[in-house]
Amino acid sequence: MRTTARLLTTTALSVVAIGALGAPVALAGDVQSLEINPATAQPGTTVTVNTLACGSNGHGVGDARALGAGEFQLHPGTHKEVVVGQFTVPQHAQPGTYGISVACDNGKTASGDLVVKHHGGQPSGHVKTGVGGSIGPDTAQVTAGVAVLAAAAVGGAWFLRRRASGAQDG
Repeated sequence: MRTTARLLTTTALSVVAIGALGAPVALAGDVQSLEINPATAQPGTTVTVNTLACGSNGHGVGDARALGAGEFQLHPGTHKEVVVGQFTVPQHAQPGTYGISVACDNGKTASGDLVVKHHGGQPSGHVKTGVGGSIGPDTAQVTAGVAVLAAAAVGGAWFLRRRASGAQDG
């Protein structure tokens, strides 16, 4: 009987605790996610944003002023209940993370982050991979490598021949 009471009490307390922790999320408002593509861009890139927050045939105004791109309009997209808008990352934008937000005509909002990077992570210069095809052959290293391989081959052959002839100690 005590086990059942403990089980019910623990379950009830767990439900209350989860409900109390979940309440702030429910009260956080109607802020929904804003899909940003590409999520990482460099100056001059056209960025497309879309959200379901505005509803079917909805419209909205996007805010990219933190980035220096100003406001942009969102219109119904080709997919049901999706609104789409675009803006261009200004050439003067500094590297960093910028908040992009949308205010829909229905009163809902959506937000997301855009990361601006310069040079887009494109490699420049020589790839630093160690000694390899990007550096001319070093005669001393080639000679040392051949010597190690030859010693290993001779030692392996000697070991296998000795073992096959039964000349083992032991």
